[in-house]
Amino acid sequence: MKIKVVLPDGSEREYEKGTTPMKIAREIGFKKAIGAIVDGELWDLKRSLEKDCRIRFVTLDDPEAPEFYRHTMAHVLAQAVMRIYGKENVKLGIGPTIENGFYYDFDIKNGRLTEEDLPKIEKEMKRIVKENLPVEREEVSKDEAREIFKDQPYKLELIEEIEGDTVTIYRQGEFVDLCRGPHLPSTGAVKHFKLLSVSGAYWRGNERNPMLTRVYGTSFAKKEDLENYLRFLEEAQKRDHRKLGPQLGLFILNTDYAPGMPFFLPKGVTVLNELMRFSRKLHRERGYQEIFTPFIMNEQLWKISGHWDHYAENMYFIEKDGERYAVKPMNCPGHILVYKSRAVSYRDLPLRFFEFGKVHRYERSGVLHGLMRVRAFTQDDAHIFCTPDQIEDEILGVLELIDIIYSQFGFTYRVELSTMPEDHMGDEEIWEKATNALKSALDRAGLSYKVNEGEGAFYGPKIDFHIRDSLGREWQCATIQLDFMMPEKFNVTYIGPDNKEHTAVMIHRAIYGSLERFFGILIEHFAGAFPTWIAPVQVAVIPISDKHSEGAKKVAASLSREGFRVFLDDRRETLGYRIRQAQLQKIPYMIVLGDRELESGKLSVRTRTGKEIKNVEMSYFIDALKREVNDRKLELTLEG
Repeated sequence: MKIKVVLPDGSEREYEKGTTPMKIAREIGFKKAIGAIVDGELWDLKRSLEKDCRIRFVTLDDPEAPEFYRHTMAHVLAQAVMRIYGKENVKLGIGPTIENGFYYDFDIKNGRLTEEDLPKIEKEMKRIVKENLPVEREEVSKDEAREIFKDQPYKLELIEEIEGDTVTIYRQGEFVDLCRGPHLPSTGAVKHFKLLSVSGAYWRGNERNPMLTRVYGTSFAKKEDLENYLRFLEEAQKRDHRKLGPQLGLFILNTDYAPGMPFFLPKGVTVLNELMRFSRKLHRERGYQEIFTPFIMNEQLWKISGHWDHYAENMYFIEKDGERYAVKPMNCPGHILVYKSRAVSYRDLPLRFFEFGKVHRYERSGVLHGLMRVRAFTQDDAHIFCTPDQIEDEILGVLELIDIIYSQFGFTYRVELSTMPEDHMGDEEIWEKATNALKSALDRAGLSYKVNEGEGAFYGPKIDFHIRDSLGREWQCATIQLDFMMPEKFNVTYIGPDNKEHTAVMIHRAIYGSLERFFGILIEHFAGAFPTWIAPVQVAVIPISDKHSEGAKKVAASLSREGFRVFLDDRRETLGYRIRQAQLQKIPYMIVLGDRELESGKLSVRTRTGKEIKNVEMSYFIDALKREVNDRKLELTLEG
């Protein structure tokens, strides 16, 4: 039986049913193929074609290629572990590809893997790569699969959950795994890999299940790309906010008494206050009204909002005087109560309420991560109540504010617009009007954006912002969300020009997102060397010896009176030690005072990067520093 195959150049040929992409690639002289895409699905080169289709081939240079070679490398990892520790001692979990790499989960009898085990596992993996074992895909019945994996309980569990009567397995040499694919034709097709780390992971992410050992790795088609990525990881490790935060005296984490709830130290609070002061000024200038809403509110509020039905497992509850209360996981219901506290006319709209609102959300302990994933955090939350005709202008105002704030920190960003999903509430005509308003605002702002069709929340379309840090990593931060559900649930209305009640439009938006998470991003973005305007300490004053301490105190006091954050380091340590400590603390400027400086009245200034500037007039230094702080410059002025 013949099938028709549309080739990459658009031509159509007939082949015998059951032919493979590998055979077609050889026939048309496409020698670099490592995989294929058949009717949009990633496809092994050796996998049979059973019906008419369109085919495209994947080379190592294509963006789809990592899905093939990293998946195979995960199998190579599992094969190596079983060879080293014995097939009878290793129970296999799962081994998927992830962004920039792969992992595999293992349950190893009488022990767990550690970082020290990685070199010997890598050595065995290199041997498997050198063996260039063919990778073969098979479809087998579930009964056959149960027999094959009879000693692999985690695989047996997965087999029971797969729909249909058959499953796919992959073989390479003596190794066999339950897997959907895709894979390389053989284990030798990609040679450049590195195992990165070992961690614990509950089977299927459930804390009630066994703890498995997860081994992370990465691989690339080119040696140069692997080396570049490893250098990137090394730099990212140096910038890790979980390490820099405590070192710089910004925050601590106490997993014994408050897991997922950071303690901010005086220096960290200084940075947070500067971030909030900057934001508050911009919001006031744009007509936002700052409010505070309670941390704890009655359960009835959360039942009306829908959180009780859809979010209860992530909430904290308390019971007093026979009443049940919830610690707020979100600020929106509180803002609605403020809106409803008085009658609102269309002339009052838009109303823009803004709050640095502390929220608490339960996260499993296994997913907590420094400041990036916490249980208690502060949102720079705002809710705009407006008429349908005001949506576009209000969105445009938010877009402008987001750009101002992100640009201040040197962030670039990309934008995504998510539209009406199949399961949605509200009239489709309203959805279309709202979505068009978002598109129009984005167009008027001159922003390019990706449209995610059907990926909006069920209660409204949204815009998401992904900022890019100094290492090129992306972080999803700002969100603008139109909401048709909450206003209806709470009867959020205004009196229109016709003297009738109309349902208001509600816009949720956050820019920092989580203030704590944004702080963590900033720590890593700047490697702890904050711009002077948000630096916890802006100037360190360092007397050379005890006899210069009085003069140093006067200089420090003068700078403090000018509004700068100053640290006087007159400890009885060597001058070199104190300068080094100021540099390690990433203090932007150091003033070193000795006989010459105190006699001349001129300063000797060092920057945290080691640059020295001699004979600086005090008035010049103050003026330059004021301009740097007031203009919120990213670079140190005196280094220019």
